[in-house]
Amino acid sequence: MNVEIMTIGDELLIGQVVDTNSAWMGAMLTKEGFHIQGITSIGDEAIVIKETLARLMAKSNIVLITGGLGPTNDDITLKTLAEFFNTSLVFDASVYADIERFFEGRKDMMNTLNRDQALVPADATVIHNKVGTAPITWFEKEGKVVVSMPGVPVEMKQVMSDEILPRLKQRFNVPSIQHRHILVHGIGESSLAIQLEEWESALPSFVKLAYLPQVGLVRLRLTASLPDEALLTRTLDEAVEKVVPLLGNTLLALEDTTPAEVIDRLLKQKKISLSVAESCTGGNIAHLITSQPGCSEYFKGGVVAYDNDVKCKVLNVSSKDINEYGAVSRQVVERMASGVRQLLQTDVAVATSGIAGPTGGTPEKLVGTVWIAVATANQVMSRVFQFGNIRDRNITRASIEALAMVKEMVEQ
Repeated sequence: MNVEIMTIGDELLIGQVVDTNSAWMGAMLTKEGFHIQGITSIGDEAIVIKETLARLMAKSNIVLITGGLGPTNDDITLKTLAEFFNTSLVFDASVYADIERFFEGRKDMMNTLNRDQALVPADATVIHNKVGTAPITWFEKEGKVVVSMPGVPVEMKQVMSDEILPRLKQRFNVPSIQHRHILVHGIGESSLAIQLEEWESALPSFVKLAYLPQVGLVRLRLTASLPDEALLTRTLDEAVEKVVPLLGNTLLALEDTTPAEVIDRLLKQKKISLSVAESCTGGNIAHLITSQPGCSEYFKGGVVAYDNDVKCKVLNVSSKDINEYGAVSRQVVERMASGVRQLLQTDVAVATSGIAGPTGGTPEKLVGTVWIAVATANQVMSRVFQFGNIRDRNITRASIEALAMVKEMVEQ
């Protein structure tokens, strides 16, 4: 079943707001078996809204619209949709009651513009907004469905999950579809494709494989649809089972997740505490970890030891080692890991030291050279990487590899 996503708002076109709604909706709809045919962003202009909607309806079964439902004059979506569907705006008492409940205890904040949000197209089905003031409207014409939703992500997500998706599944016959996700690190997309060429060639024709690269990671997504759901499940599970041995240590997870989420679950499960000592990553590893709810169960803290004096005075790194081997070295990064583990009394610690760039490299140690070490009470593991000459990418890749090394150490 084909779906077009249409986002409305001048702020999207000028880069003032990033469209996260489409990505979220695309993921949710795909999981349920809908086919996303396209995503279109347009400004707050009535003629453009009408022309775009007519074009999208001509080639798809469903058009999902977000944006342009606020109380101000530049929000023209509902008025324009009423004109498009040859209907009028009428006052809806139940929508107004929702708005009053939203402002309960804050009556002084409600005004005539908010009251006007209770004006809805007469020929549309109104779906109530539980977390905002803008109504959601569902239109049907010649077997096609058009849904208008708020652009505010929390409002859109609530109504999509609770109302729109269930209604769409009931309204349309959606085929059974399944996905499998595999998260890989430390290998480029092309190299991974060569490594998996034989496995990929052996996949059944109805199984589609997508390579989804990002900095430091590649997501593999297997997608298939069959009338026989048991056979579909078995086929995809067997494909995953066959690829795991081929991936070795590059495998991070058999799900659509992030390295920080992998570490979060692992350390919580094993009840293992963690600390970090960061030089070139500048606190990014700690940031990734603390973005996980409940990370205080295992994360004790960290030290950003950018200056060599901090490495020596706080982490007990030997100044002799720094002078002899340099701050970017196995000896120094191993001592950083051991030092922060002892300082914060954790089970495991990870440390980074490198040349993030774009300057600071030497013929012996090029920009992008990064040493990473993981320490426990009984063992220290360290590796050197060469990530390239782009600073942001180096920080991201070093952070990912640091978390991957923590996973490797903990699972030994």
